[in-house]
Amino acid sequence: MNKQYLLGFDVGSSSVKASLVDVETGAMAATAFFPEHEAPITAVKAGWAEQDPQMWWDNAKLALKKIMAETGAKGDDIQAIGISYQMHGLVCVDREGNALRDAIIWCDSRAVPYGEKAFTDLGPDFCLRNLLNSPGNFTAAKLAWVKANEPQVYERIYKVMLPGDYIAMRLTGEINTTISGLSEGMFWDFAKKSPARFLLDYYGFDTALLPDIVPTFAVQCRVNRQAAAELGLKAGTPVSYRAGDQPNNALSLNVFNPGEIASTAGTSGVVYGVLGETGYDPKSRVNTFAHVNYTPEQTRLGVLLCINGTGILNAWVRRNIAPTGMGYAEMNELCATAPIGSDALTVIPFGNGAERVMENRETGCSINGLDFNHHTRAHVMRAAQEGIVFSFCYGMEIMRQMGMDIRKIHAGRANMFLSETFRDTLASTSGATIELYETDGSMGAAKGAGMGCGIYRDHDEAFASLKKLAVIEPDEQRKAEYAEAYARWKSVLGKML
Repeated sequence: MNKQYLLGFDVGSSSVKASLVDVETGAMAATAFFPEHEAPITAVKAGWAEQDPQMWWDNAKLALKKIMAETGAKGDDIQAIGISYQMHGLVCVDREGNALRDAIIWCDSRAVPYGEKAFTDLGPDFCLRNLLNSPGNFTAAKLAWVKANEPQVYERIYKVMLPGDYIAMRLTGEINTTISGLSEGMFWDFAKKSPARFLLDYYGFDTALLPDIVPTFAVQCRVNRQAAAELGLKAGTPVSYRAGDQPNNALSLNVFNPGEIASTAGTSGVVYGVLGETGYDPKSRVNTFAHVNYTPEQTRLGVLLCINGTGILNAWVRRNIAPTGMGYAEMNELCATAPIGSDALTVIPFGNGAERVMENRETGCSINGLDFNHHTRAHVMRAAQEGIVFSFCYGMEIMRQMGMDIRKIHAGRANMFLSETFRDTLASTSGATIELYETDGSMGAAKGAGMGCGIYRDHDEAFASLKKLAVIEPDEQRKAEYAEAYARWKSVLGKML
């Protein structure tokens, strides 16, 4: 009997990754991504960012072809398909499913004025109660920009969708989405537990533009004959899970319940926590969306904190402070030689554009308390890592004010989490235990597909094979030292603001 697999796609702005998970063992059988260099993003004007949806499909095919060849898998061997995708994008298609323009992706900022005007006109309190966010720069505001600036395109739109919805459409010929997807686009009214008619009416959108809603975990649609022939899959294979990248990263780390936290720390950093009751930040410094296991009957919200100045700061230190040729592993060893608090050297890490946690202020990065007669490279390296951690903790205070009980942080062992200094500082400052795992988004999407088609009974069974690599407990004996350093950091930030 041939092995059986689950297929996961992760549609990012840099590449599309595909993974096969062995149903029997839960282990990764093969994984690949395309392109092998960073995918192009078109920026016709400053602040714009677009990608051709066809490119996502082409890269998905290439990645799938590679893993099928590597494993020898056939279409009949794949039991279900899951999709993770870059959040907040806008894809507009006609009745034949053709994209009418390039997708306006997550990092495109042209729609900000349209979201801000809606927030003011509809009322901040009303928007926060119903959307849990400002309409901001999310998908609905992007569509408002198209309506105002490209009426000839808008008039031809049959459906609007997110990047993951587009890939599902190409696989199956069906157009649908999830409540979680609608919520990330500002199309879901949490108060009425239905599509946000008030925002659709405000912008003059026909509700028919929204796709049909399907559950996050369910047989949402099935691979059609055309896609089966194009990809070497079996017609009828179910697409049984989809989610945006941050909710999916949380799923990949088995984060489903209130108080559980998932974190990533790449170029930018994310802390994503699950809330069991409706809540929002009055200043909209963190964003709240429907988590993968949200239903109108069960409140499960994902609260998203994003820090732009994370790994990008560490990379800047490597280029400009570290000796030529020093790698990140050596940097981590060197920064560990400096004491907690870096002998009063403080780094504010906000040098990668406006930070939402700072109420969209663009403060820039700053180094404070530098003593030319004392501080060394090691102090600067440690202060930079501590500054990143303290910005995480600053945002986590907001999440706690919303009612989140943060006791455990799940993370993949990658990027900044490879640093012992970073891990120890985060655990001891936040008071949360950190658990490191080996997983990624496409593997999580495959496991999600297994849940959606009934191969796995629940998330505990799906992630029973999730490999825990390390546990980092708060250092109770040195807790006061970490608290003192964090208090100094907040004092410096307060003076800047």
